[in-house]
Amino acid sequence: MTMQKPIDPRVVTFGCRMNTYESEVMRDHARAAGLGDAVIVNTCAVTKEAERQARQAVRRLRRENPHAKIIVTGCAVQLDKDLWSGMPEVDRVLGNAEKLKAESYAPGLNQQILVDDIMTVRETAEHLLAGFEGHTRAFVQVQQGCDHRCTFCIIPYARGPNRSVPMGRITEQVRALVENGYREVVLTGVDITAYGADLPGQPPLGQMVRRLLANVPELPRLRLTSLDPVEVDDDLLELIGREPRLMPHFHLSAQAGDDLILKRMKRRHLRADVIALTERIRSIRPDAVFGADIIAGFPTETDEHFANSVALVEEAGLTHLHVFPYSSRPGTPAAKIPGLPGDVVKARAARLRDVGRAAMDAYLRSRVGTETTVLVEEPGKGHSDHYIPVRLPETAAVGEIVPVRLTGVDGETMTAEVTA
Repeated sequence: MTMQKPIDPRVVTFGCRMNTYESEVMRDHARAAGLGDAVIVNTCAVTKEAERQARQAVRRLRRENPHAKIIVTGCAVQLDKDLWSGMPEVDRVLGNAEKLKAESYAPGLNQQILVDDIMTVRETAEHLLAGFEGHTRAFVQVQQGCDHRCTFCIIPYARGPNRSVPMGRITEQVRALVENGYREVVLTGVDITAYGADLPGQPPLGQMVRRLLANVPELPRLRLTSLDPVEVDDDLLELIGREPRLMPHFHLSAQAGDDLILKRMKRRHLRADVIALTERIRSIRPDAVFGADIIAGFPTETDEHFANSVALVEEAGLTHLHVFPYSSRPGTPAAKIPGLPGDVVKARAARLRDVGRAAMDAYLRSRVGTETTVLVEEPGKGHSDHYIPVRLPETAAVGEIVPVRLTGVDGETMTAEVTA
């Protein structure tokens, strides 16, 4: 008798790489519970626009799947469960802790709302994933939550306090992914440079990464998500200087380039800290490339303040910019400060994006003729070790890392030829 393969539930993911990881956990739980007809929407709350897009998607998914069980979860749900449970399209809402528990997907569960107080959670749910649907790059959650209170940010209230996954469990997960053919792993979290503060002995991020690379020598590529400029520890810097498997693309949580605005954001760094970190890393890893999150139009930001953010792009040598127009989030201290006119915020974000595109274009052109490696993510497409989007011959095997020579620039993508 031939056993039929279980039907996979559909998962629609918004937001960060950590949501990508958690979506696979939910897919596994829903599949095991026999919810093959379920549609799970994993929401984001970093901006009002992200929430609007998720609500729009829920309505569309109900029209397209009139008989499906629609489960909605994620940061937006954690912050306002009544809004989402009140949508007629939604069958069940799950909080950020509940979405990672197998029992939340029991088909006979009558409870529509499963959202508890995330601030009381003290452990990070640990899961072993075999892979990531539609991805050749794997994501591993090493840390959850945040103990900082930046005035613009609602995420700590959606994700709870800082809590770390033990090093042994991380190693076990990465080893399993490599055995299943993954060639690149990305370590994710809400604030990964806070890793280890809650563990016995308080091992910093650098120590965990060093042990991981030592214990999984067959892993070819390791990437890190967003780093706090003043929380990068000496162990991590030492690794950056000597470990080629640690990719030379580093994304910084800069948020602004003006000291007064940074203080009003309640950030823990000044603009000089961002510049100093990029200079230090380049001194030990000359080919390093940097990205950054920058918010445009924070309340009270003047033209002079904004000019300092623009100048930071060149002074720190930033190329991979993520620009966010300021979005007021109810419940945050910054929401109480009178905001700038919407057209000013929009114009400043557009200006920063233009500056970022120019910096990226100059960087890409400087790479023409150089050799690198590319993880092939789909036929004819992939990313280099510096996280450059690359177009290459479709004969290159998906999932493999291939050596290439970069031959040209096509918009925000580079072209390449395989050299071996």
